[in-house]
Amino acid sequence: MEVSNKYVVVKHHIQDAPKESDFEIKIGALILSVDSGSNDVIVKNLYISIDPYQINRMKSNDPSQTSISFAAPITPGEAIDGVAIGKVLVASDNGKFQKDDLVMGVFTWAEYSLVKEESIIKKLEPSEFPLTYHLGVLGFNGLSAYAGFFEVCKPQKGENVFVSAACGAVGNLVGQYAKLFGCYVVGCAGSQDKVTLLKDKLGFDDAFNYKEEKDLTSILARINIRGFLAADFMNVFPDFIAKTSAYLQTGRLHVIEDVSSGVESIPSAFVGIFNGNNVGKKIVKVAEE
Repeated sequence: MEVSNKYVVVKHHIQDAPKESDFEIKIGALILSVDSGSNDVIVKNLYISIDPYQINRMKSNDPSQTSISFAAPITPGEAIDGVAIGKVLVASDNGKFQKDDLVMGVFTWAEYSLVKEESIIKKLEPSEFPLTYHLGVLGFNGLSAYAGFFEVCKPQKGENVFVSAACGAVGNLVGQYAKLFGCYVVGCAGSQDKVTLLKDKLGFDDAFNYKEEKDLTSILARINIRGFLAADFMNVFPDFIAKTSAYLQTGRLHVIEDVSSGVESIPSAFVGIFNGNNVGKKIVKVAEE
């Protein structure tokens, strides 16, 4: 059986802010079968994670492209890949995955993905939480927030914490972790509506619109910056999942998702995260579960 497969490519290398015109929606044919003895899997994509790190993969050259396999450069004209959740349609005969298994992995920005077994990060078992949580609060965004705050910042209760891009997929979680830990939390965002959300829903002690603040130096004082990769802290993943799940179960942690629909919406969704259009985790829903 053959299906029509819609997918997204970048037309050329991007050096500045991305535009929708930098991308193209293509349609190709995909045969729903895999070679006997192979470890290939065909996945019907359900949800695709939209993440800002992808912009560095689209540049002709960037230091981050050699930092980790996820950041490998993207060849213009070829399907873009990224973290996604899908349902197995066709599996190889080694028995590790079965038809209708729900899986998370590195799949193409497409309706269907033909992937190697090693591109699947994990099989998703039935859970009390929505599938999309595995792309955000219970995924690498959540780990980035958790590890960045507890392992890199190493806070003390009662300390003042400042969160930039506080309405983003990582920032909003950092602020909530900090409040739950017992810190005084201030965040910045790019609109008054976002500032209100931070204070009224997420419990930030204070927040401001950086686009309207005339003297950021006096507002911030002594900022210390350190870069890190969430993958460096996989050793704390079990602790992160346990604590975050408990917060979710008791309603102490709020989840904010911004969901668009259809492969056609991927370019605008991606461009939008650089313009501050999203609130919380940006996800594209490709198909019904």
